[in-house]
Amino acid sequence: MHDHSGHQHPLDRWGRALRYVAALAPMLFYGALWVWLVPQEPDRLPRALLDVGLSVVALVLMRWRHRWSWQIAAVTALLTVLSSMATGPAYVAYVSLCAHRRWRQIIPIAALFWACAAGYAFAGGPTQQAMISLVTSTAILGGLTVFGIYLRSLRDADLAAKRAELQHIEQAKLAERANIAHEMHDALAHRMSLLAMLAGGLAYRTDLGPEEMRQTAQAVQESAHQSLNELRTVLGTLHSEGDTAGPQPTLADLRELFHEVRAAGQKVDVADTIEQRDLLPTQTGRNAYRVVQEALTNARKHAPGSSVTVELNGQPGDALCIRVTNPTPHEAFAGPGSRLGLVGLGERVRMAGGTIAHANQNRHFVLDVRLPWKA
Repeated sequence: MHDHSGHQHPLDRWGRALRYVAALAPMLFYGALWVWLVPQEPDRLPRALLDVGLSVVALVLMRWRHRWSWQIAAVTALLTVLSSMATGPAYVAYVSLCAHRRWRQIIPIAALFWACAAGYAFAGGPTQQAMISLVTSTAILGGLTVFGIYLRSLRDADLAAKRAELQHIEQAKLAERANIAHEMHDALAHRMSLLAMLAGGLAYRTDLGPEEMRQTAQAVQESAHQSLNELRTVLGTLHSEGDTAGPQPTLADLRELFHEVRAAGQKVDVADTIEQRDLLPTQTGRNAYRVVQEALTNARKHAPGSSVTVELNGQPGDALCIRVTNPTPHEAFAGPGSRLGLVGLGERVRMAGGTIAHANQNRHFVLDVRLPWKA
């Protein structure tokens, strides 16, 4: 038996030598008896040679016991009628049958094995010694059956564990890809909203000089190029069969985010009073970045041109608190995909063990997020 990686099963690796030892033990025992008997009774030589020859045949047939399990078990069992030395290979072939096959194949071979044992025991007539031999053979056959079934249960349990492990690995891969795709969705939404803001400036502003037009057009080009790159990353992530990797910004990247949106024309005021920020867990910082990024994206979509206030505070052992506020214009309306960003944010925050709340207060939209920060 081999596992999915092509490596030999541990039972096969360590048990190969033991199986051949078990097969050779009766051969050596009865062979020693023949060596002792033949010099004293030369007429037994043909029987000894037949015994040795058939046992060698049985030993060779053991090699194919996995490919033709019940056939090899049947043939080696038949050989035991004429060869006591063949019982070792026959026992091994029978145990292999019990370890790999079901009862509909085991029972007929067990009956054949018992009949062969009876034939060998009573070849010289119904004596007390023959009866003792048959009882012993029956007990050995029963013990071998139990042992073979036990080996099968071990193999089945090992295979079930390997399947469960492979399934767990595949589920982990899928979950990681979904997580990366979600990260990339947030990044793309941010990038496309910036692109729309820049394009809107070109379309509606008539007071821009040639140099400003050139700079804005260049910013549009760069944002579109970055969007295409991030889209390729998304597609590569979803189709990749190996390890996946995507952009993983943290709290330290917020400064660059604020610079980017301000350069695109969004007004952002930041109040950052976070204490011991170097102790903030990486995953918490990543979630905080995505919260701020999505809040800025939503503000650009639903309150274009308004000023956004971002407040950050927190400390180890308490929580990281994020509040994003922006005015709510009278003409704001719920367009396609409205509030879907908040749904995604809520899912992210709750998975991180935090809380999220949002409301309209005094014609301002307020988003409050609290992420746990373990000391």
